[in-house]
Amino acid sequence: MRLLVDIGNTRVKVAVADRAGKIEPVAVAEGFDRELVADLLGRYAVGSAILSSTRGATDKEERLLREAGLEVVRFDRSTPLPIAIDYRTPQTLGLDRVAAAVGAAVRYPGRNCLVVDLGTAMTLDLVSADGVFRGGAISLGYSNRLRALNEYTATLPLCEPLLSGEEPFPLQGKSTQEAIEWGVFHSICFEIEGYQRRLEADFADLCVIVTGGEAKYFEKQIKNAIFAEPNLVFCGLNRILEHNLAKNATTKK
Repeated sequence: MRLLVDIGNTRVKVAVADRAGKIEPVAVAEGFDRELVADLLGRYAVGSAILSSTRGATDKEERLLREAGLEVVRFDRSTPLPIAIDYRTPQTLGLDRVAAAVGAAVRYPGRNCLVVDLGTAMTLDLVSADGVFRGGAISLGYSNRLRALNEYTATLPLCEPLLSGEEPFPLQGKSTQEAIEWGVFHSICFEIEGYQRRLEADFADLCVIVTGGEAKYFEKQIKNAIFAEPNLVFCGLNRILEHNLAKNATTKK
């Protein structure tokens, strides 16, 4: 099995993948230490691992895994990828965006994919059917849009994200709170749907994949989109690890 480690700003998320590519999230922790490694290796027969981090260097984590006898790939901007990157500043491209793009290419091979990641920020990235990351857009996420209206105005209240139901929210709020709640919610829906319509003119059979911690709020309202992709980043990390293990094995020959 393979160990997939995603070190975020506040949490470390860990999953394992088998040879068939089936992914199982197995741990969420504040840090990555010797005790966590021992626990994971005690439960799973792991032979290799990939480390991805938004916190910078992963020397300590890599050393822990190598001391445990694992073959380790550190995922950074110099790591060989199974997709091509068409981006003018690849050195600034978030590794999570790359991993999600690779995951989309794995899940939906030969299709044009718009990957929408709803979290602290909202990203909308295009992966074309020929396996090329074509770039994308970044804007504020749902919670941060609500927070910004409260923090950067004198009187607007702080509102919480709304979980959509089968019936859409009205377009016209009848109170200031409704105007904020429904306005911010619809702005995100219209943003995603607008990108989808514009891209479909140039990229046929476009597959819209919505992932991220805030995707749950929109599942009932954004039409013709796939929401069942909670492990998209892990799927991409597993494919990147697989790609590099194969390259390493060829090099050793």
